[in-house]
Amino acid sequence: MKKHEIRIKQWLKENRARGARLLQVLVQENSTRGKESSTQAIVIEKCRQLGLTLDIWELDGDELKDHPAYFCDRKSFDGNPNLVAVLKGTGGGKSVILNGHIDVVPVGDESSWRHDPFSGMIECGKLYGRGATDMKGGNVSLLMAIEALIANGIRLKGDVIFQSVIEEESGGAGTLAAVLRGYQADGAIIPEPTNMKIFPKQQGSMWFRITVKGRAAHGGTRYEGVSAIEKSVVVIQGLQQLEKERNARITDPLFDKIPIPIPINIGKIASGEWPSSVPDTAIIEGRMGVSPEETIEAAQKEMETALKEWNQQDEWFCENPLQIEWFGGRWLPGNLESDHPLMNALTSSFIEVQGVSPVIEASPWGTDGGILSAVGNTPVVVFGPGITETAHDANEHIDLEDMFAASEIIALTLLRWCEVHEVLEDDK
Repeated sequence: MKKHEIRIKQWLKENRARGARLLQVLVQENSTRGKESSTQAIVIEKCRQLGLTLDIWELDGDELKDHPAYFCDRKSFDGNPNLVAVLKGTGGGKSVILNGHIDVVPVGDESSWRHDPFSGMIECGKLYGRGATDMKGGNVSLLMAIEALIANGIRLKGDVIFQSVIEEESGGAGTLAAVLRGYQADGAIIPEPTNMKIFPKQQGSMWFRITVKGRAAHGGTRYEGVSAIEKSVVVIQGLQQLEKERNARITDPLFDKIPIPIPINIGKIASGEWPSSVPDTAIIEGRMGVSPEETIEAAQKEMETALKEWNQQDEWFCENPLQIEWFGGRWLPGNLESDHPLMNALTSSFIEVQGVSPVIEASPWGTDGGILSAVGNTPVVVFGPGITETAHDANEHIDLEDMFAASEIIALTLLRWCEVHEVLEDDK
């Protein structure tokens, strides 16, 4: 191991408390949708202290809305900026985007939490709070890796482009805005909560709404009506069968340990207005997974074709056809070759830090990586310290040891990927 690599490892070890405190402060700020500004201000100040070149701007919804990859129903982005902070290289090396989102999902039922959702409580080596694992812990790993390079006088050839974006949880508008602003690179790392696994492939997803028609009647003579709820059961069974058929085609070994590689999830059903009435409408809303090997359009067409077949096979649906609407969030799939040079750089760094080979799988969910790769033409790998199982759940937390290990792995990856130009203080 080279002397400057040893210095990086030592610096990260000595500054663990600083990293934990930064994460704690970030988690203590509520950065749910529309409230990202206070948390983003902390990140901006940290990047300013590091001497990075800052680009801070508010998203322009009018500018974004006509782009085919824009799927966002947010009315205003005012006061909640995107941030890109660049550690400029000397030239001649490969550039990298380090992309993390600052927005978090709502806390849900607060009574289910052991601690206040924004406490940042540290207990037995774990830090608790909404966003700790998804994905403020990953963001801190990125910042620690960058600071370790700067603190040890290491100048890279390639640019390091740190991005702290908003609106990932609702479809990726922040990352799309960064791509359209001109930010591209030779590779990108997104530290989503992967349990320290490496994901070269990412599932895409999109939201759907199916309207099921019935015929209203009095509950006492329900046989004179057609229950939209009962007919929605037929639709759900059809969706479950479609899910089985789509997943039966998945043969990629990276999905071997994922029970349902591309699920079709029913997340919401609304129907009926009165207990003594037969409901005449049911609304089914859900999420459809998209394989890394297929397009959003192909997946949409497959479901739409299935609905047309159900309309033809069911007498009621034939006269009252099912209607589908694609709305809300959408995440593009991503697909990186397992032997891509960025994968090799990250894998070798992982082995050096952890002493074992990493687990390499496909992502069970979508990320902003699909936008970076499909729109920004930037190869993407997803790797981070967060705990997949606690993301979006009560008592979300992160193992701080994993966060520190991830920061070291990412720092070494930057050395390999961007290449070292010089190490100051005559320590070459």
